[in-house]
Parts: sequence; structure tokens; C-alpha cells
Amino acid sequence: MKNNIVTRFSSLEKDNEKALIIYLVGGYPDMETSKQIIETAIKAGADIIEIGIPFSDPMADGPVIQQAFSDTLQNGIKPLDCLELVNSIKNSYDKIPIVIMTYSNILYSNGLNKFLRQAKDSKVDGFIIPDLNYEEADDFLEVTRDLDLATIFLTSPNTNVKRLEKISSISTGFVYMVSVYGITGARNRFERYTFDSIKRAKQVTRKHKIPLAVGFGISTPSDGKKMIKAGADGIIVGSSLIKLISLYKDNKDAMLSNLSTFIQQLKNACRT
Repeated sequence: MKNNIVTRFSSLEKDNEKALIIYLVGGYPDMETSKQIIETAIKAGADIIEIGIPFSDPMADGPVIQQAFSDTLQNGIKPLDCLELVNSIKNSYDKIPIVIMTYSNILYSNGLNKFLRQAKDSKVDGFIIPDLNYEEADDFLEVTRDLDLATIFLTSPNTNVKRLEKISSISTGFVYMVSVYGITGARNRFERYTFDSIKRAKQVTRKHKIPLAVGFGISTPSDGKKMIKAGADGIIVGSSLIKLISLYKDNKDAMLSNLSTFIQQLKNACRT
């Protein structure tokens, strides 16, 4: 499948760069600022934007993102608002891949076929569903295939090779490797198993010609460089950015300036 995400990874590979994937909560801290944050991230060098739809029970997310979800839900942000946010960004940045990260409850409670078609109409490029295993994803895969929406499945350090093979064969954007056991959030250090797992996963994803992106816990350019050195084709950074947004949410100019500087530093780490 030749989608926008695959095209971006191919272009980066030609330039000897790795992908910087930025995770942001849709509508946080408010819808207008959220759009400005995404635009700032793109201008600062983000290659792919991942937008999280606020959800009341985010099992894969740590306290920073959970709090952002809670605040955003209290502000009345709905899933369709996040799709409209994507559409508004795409009006100015039609080539930037934007993926939605959400939970299966959001998909099915809004009507799977209907919601995915609304996402396609809003120019969403693909989906990450942390709580949807491929064994239960036949209907999801059928609709996304018909709509040419990328499917991005997750692996973890203890995913066996057979399962890695299957995930690599059905993922059509990239394979999302969780770098650590547990939930999202910044880490002070990474264990040896993280880097060994990246090397092992890369052997499989390379064979299937699908990019491998690593997330969870990456909070500094140094962290990103370590993941890339181990074999990652891209890094995913989220909690440290949400934390920065939360810190400066009462001073938008300072927030956007600090975000821009930080994202530029992260992107520099992706240039090999």
C-alpha cells in the first residue's frame, strides 16, 4: 500500500534521515491552541503527527497524557472535533501524514464504518489502536483497506518472532514498537532489553519492508539517538511535549517557542 506515511518514510530514507513522529492530544489545552501547536510542530521539523483522541480510560497512557485527556474531556472535546482538527491542518499542510491514536471503544461506539469514513473524509492517513489486537481486527482491517487508511499495530519487547512477523505483514504505515514495559511517560534510563528488542524487531520489519518506529519513554534527543542507533526508522515523542504544553499553557508565546526549539532538537537527532 502506497500511502502518505510510506511515502514520507521513503523520502526520509533517501535523505538518510529518520522520522520524527510527534504525539499531541487533540484539543489540548483548547482547540485553537491545539491547532497552533500542531502547526508549530510541523514547521519545527515533525515528519508525522499523531493525534490522540481524548478518552476516559486510556490504558496505555501515563499520568501526563491522562491528565491532558481529563482536562480536554471536561472542555467538551469530542472525537469528531479531533477529525475536524485534522481537516483544518490538512488544508494548509496536505502532505504531512497525520495519524489518529485512539481506543477501540471510540471506533465502535461511533460506528466503525461510519467513523473510519468520516476520518478519511477529514484526510486522516491512518490509525493506531493500542487495545486492538490483530486477532480481533478483521472488520477494522477490511474497512481501512477499502479506504486506504494505514494500519499501525503495536509490538512490545516480549513480542515473539511469530507475532512480529504477523504484525509486520498487516501493518501498512509502520510498526509501532513500545520501548519499555508499562505505560507512556518519560524515563530516566532505558534497560538493555529495549535495545536488544529493537534490533530483533528490525530484522523482521526489514524483511517485510515496513518501517519500525519506537515510542514510550523517549523524552530527549539523546534518547532518540539511542533508539535510532539500535535500528529504529523513527522515534515517537509525546509525554515530554504534553508536559511542556501543560507547564506553559498560561503563556502561549512561551509555549510555542519552547516547543519549536525542543522539536528542532529532536529532529536534529534524527539526521544520521
